[in-house]
Amino acid sequence: QVQLVESGGGLVQAGGSLRLSCTPSTSRFSVNAMGWYRQSPGKQREFVARITAGGMTDYADSVKGRFTISRANPRTNTLYLQMNNLRPEDTAVYYCKGVYGSRDYWGLGTQVTVSS
Repeated sequence: QVQLVESGGGLVQAGGSLRLSCTPSTSRFSVNAMGWYRQSPGKQREFVARITAGGMTDYADSVKGRFTISRANPRTNTLYLQMNNLRPEDTAVYYCKGVYGSRDYWGLGTQVTVSS
């Protein structure tokens, strides 16, 4: 069992920056990939960014050039999302996801609010 805990959300003005973190409860298990998703009120959860165990990254078109996903050293597997030039449409609850073997684990989310 793996628990993922997000942090770093908050209220920021448009054009500002935030850095989200996702810390797994254990580094005992190998992770295949980790990613960030977000969900706005009344909308489905959507993909934001992912990073594989080998370090390959992928982004949603809406965040390319503004968001950067990264991981700390493989021992801790802490995941980050650097968000720059934030827009009001980026307002959402941001969730961390970890793929361990054939199982997906999700965090409880952290709220990001961007004011215009």
